[in-house]
Amino acid sequence: MNYELREMLPSDEKKVLEIFRMGVDGGIATFETEVPTAEAWNMEYFNDCRWVLENESNEIVGWCALKPVSKRECFKGVAEVSIYFENSYQGKGLGSVLLKKLILDSESHGFWTLQANIFPENEASIRFHQKNGFRTVGVRKKIGKLNGQWKDLVMLEKRSDIID
Repeated sequence: MNYELREMLPSDEKKVLEIFRMGVDGGIATFETEVPTAEAWNMEYFNDCRWVLENESNEIVGWCALKPVSKRECFKGVAEVSIYFENSYQGKGLGSVLLKKLILDSESHGFWTLQANIFPENEASIRFHQKNGFRTVGVRKKIGKLNGQWKDLVMLEKRSDIID
């Protein structure tokens, strides 16, 4: 099957949020329990570095985007990675296409560090990020609650090879 990687467009919002809902419903991808409105989602993520992957039928099957980790000027080049796929497209090796593009695009926009915070039970996502150059920084114990249960987060990061 052939896939097309392209920049995310405003008209993609509905499908992007549907895919995000799958992550919410899966229970191991995010602390979110509700899918935000398109307006709220857009305010949370940078306008740059947004990509979607389409199948042969021009249907979006995955997306990636970056969000700031802090509003402080000293952290303007640090962003958190979000990458989500429709359930039926997970585990097919397609994530690397999105993540590699996101890494290159982030560097062209001046980001020097990308980070990912992943639940420990989401072992596939941890391995996927490591395979794509992320290193494990540590585990944040009982950092937040999801549905009343304390959750840990594995923090991973990738430092740019080209930005000093």
